[in-house]
Amino acid sequence: MIFPNSADPIIRRKQHALDFQDRQGLLSLKLQIKNKTLFNNIYTRIDQVFVVWGLITAVIFFTAQFSPIDWVTQATFWSVLTVLGTVGMTLLTHFWVKVERLRWVLYSWIVLMLGGVALTDLGILWGWGTVLMHLCHLWLGLSAVGYICTGWGLRSRAFIMSGLFHILGILILPYCIGWQFLATGLVMTANLLMFAETQWDMRPPIDNYNVLTEEQKEFNRQQYLIRQTESI
Repeated sequence: MIFPNSADPIIRRKQHALDFQDRQGLLSLKLQIKNKTLFNNIYTRIDQVFVVWGLITAVIFFTAQFSPIDWVTQATFWSVLTVLGTVGMTLLTHFWVKVERLRWVLYSWIVLMLGGVALTDLGILWGWGTVLMHLCHLWLGLSAVGYICTGWGLRSRAFIMSGLFHILGILILPYCIGWQFLATGLVMTANLLMFAETQWDMRPPIDNYNVLTEEQKEFNRQQYLIRQTESI
């Protein structure tokens, strides 16, 4: 079955019964004034990656839309941010993708991001008109491929739909004349932050005999049962 949890919601509120690999590096943020809680949420390392990329994407595309900085300087700035984001993504997700046997998904994102940076920089430095006129199409397309790969690896409808959402973004770009960078930044940033703030669907946990101990695998099985109970 392509989507084994097809009866589960595609997007839901975050669950707190997390597997061992999700609890590593977990951040808990709570904003409270006196006895009133204004904000309370948890962020796994995967969520943290979404937040980091969301901020990077917003900075890059909003700067491109509103800043008078020349393109060569912006390309240098974008390259540094994208490389830093890629390194951060690799460090934060390394253990999780190893446990979930999804290293190929991480490698796919690395190739897409670095390849996109290389093509963008060459287009700007060498004045390739086709690339310069389609930078937004390029990055929405790369993101769409990455999300569809992620959705296939996780058996997640949410990520597949995200890939289609980015393709839809490409289709509406011709109607955003003069505001294409803003539109692209909004699509990509909103999508990333949505994933950071919600629980998305994915296949059931797997027993990885090469990474987790028996105690850790038993812990994951108990957490899975709790999540199943909470979803009823």
